Amino acid sequence: MIPNKIATIFVTILLVLAGLWPLPGALADDPRARAIMEKVDARDDGDNQTADMEMILIDKRGNQRVRKISTFSKDKGADELRLMFFQHPADVKDTSFLTYDYDDPDKDDDQWLYLPALRKTKRIASSDKSGSFMGSDLNYSDITDRNLEDYDFTLKKEMDVKGVKTWLIESIPRTKKVIKETGYKKSLIFVRQDNFFVIRAVNWVKDGGYLKYLDVKRLELIDGIWVATETHVTKKKGKKLAHKTVLKFDNVKFNQKLDYEMFTVRRMEKGL
Repeated sequence: MIPNKIATIFVTILLVLAGLWPLPGALADDPRARAIMEKVDARDDGDNQTADMEMILIDKRGNQRVRKISTFSKDKGADELRLMFFQHPADVKDTSFLTYDYDDPDKDDDQWLYLPALRKTKRIASSDKSGSFMGSDLNYSDITDRNLEDYDFTLKKEMDVKGVKTWLIESIPRTKKVIKETGYKKSLIFVRQDNFFVIRAVNWVKDGGYLKYLDVKRLELIDGIWVATETHVTKKKGKKLAHKTVLKFDNVKFNQKLDYEMFTVRRMEKGL
């Protein structure tokens, strides 16, 4: 029996070092909260979508930089393909970003960033996905869907937000690996009860002691699909603003004629 115990301890140590062992206190999962998050994950978000996006970067002094982006997305079975082309200003024009968001929780999502000034495409490694996306308050992991299997959920309470009923759900990563890849130690998520849309979230950032707040300012029903057409992402340290990103979507259209060939590295390097 002693050798078996030693082997078990050795495996446990390896899992801890690899960041794959469950974190202390992250072993309790609330079936009610998980059922809600499963409906959030299953909510219809449309297919073959095109849109114009405006990304406004605001520093702590209130200075603004505006970026204009053309976005495209298409489902491939249960997976989702997303492509962005930066159009303005001149210093980021023709920069493009491609994401393969896989439904399989055991498969890492693929992401590529094309930098025209260097004429180089960079594949985003899992270890880099907690880094800032193009100077914004989004990181690379924010641009893909969360795998529900990576988290424990707890239903904290029900409350009104902006005049609508929501569930407040706490989300705790199950492993250090997930924390490293996403950059978040914990999240509070506000889910609308009428349409299972996340309209607010608070994320505890792993490094720097920051809190990151997501707030959907405008939610519209377009072709029967709920779309957040204006979202604010604010990073604070204590009560002080560190940085803010405003995302605005316009000309949102679904069921467009998009080919799979568009969602390739070669196509992203060619530009619009």
